[in-house]
Amino acid sequence: MKEIVQIRSLYRDLSHSAAAPLLERFVYPWEVLPHIAEFILQHGETLSAEQYDRVGKDIWIAKSAHVAPSAALYGPCIIGEGAEIRHCAFLRGNVIVGKGAVVGNSTELKNCILFDGVQVPHYNYVGDSILGYRAHMGAGAITSNVKSDKTEIRIRCGEDFLETGLRKCGAMLGDGVEVGCNSVLNPGTVICPNSNVYPLSSVRGIVPSDSIFKNQSTIVKKH
Repeated sequence: MKEIVQIRSLYRDLSHSAAAPLLERFVYPWEVLPHIAEFILQHGETLSAEQYDRVGKDIWIAKSAHVAPSAALYGPCIIGEGAEIRHCAFLRGNVIVGKGAVVGNSTELKNCILFDGVQVPHYNYVGDSILGYRAHMGAGAITSNVKSDKTEIRIRCGEDFLETGLRKCGAMLGDGVEVGCNSVLNPGTVICPNSNVYPLSSVRGIVPSDSIFKNQSTIVKKH
């Protein structure tokens, strides 16, 4: 079962992310989280001045991206081509926003990777997380990234636990995942590709691919 939560299983085509060289270095996605900032600083220096503007401190914005004047951006940060950063979005640093991605009004991002085509369009919080190609979080859905007792986060995998070694670890969403409105993804949640989460859900652990999460005890395969 450990294989289904590996990078190669969750994100089947790494070409859909500027972070591909970083992701290729690791087996599990949470292993990437402590290295996002360093990667952005290195990768940003290689971006073409014809395609990207460098603004503020260590912020690279594609010339084809649209960033609302009211958005607050802190580096290091890369905003990909054709991305849209809407009114009052708050990017707190260590953020990669993929091509054509949408970061919505009052959405907050921190230490995360959004693959190309990701949509977090309304009142979302995404912290210490990776969202795969064309993943979508409904209005008000959030990633919870710290346990209430502040201990290190473990991911239940069958009868075993995978140790992340991290006290901050949000959610790993595979390609094409759909998260319903006002859902909470608890620390260390992994949702495998092409799965759906019902609105108002509290999700923890692993949701297999091509599944529908109705509640913690009812996860069914798509027909």
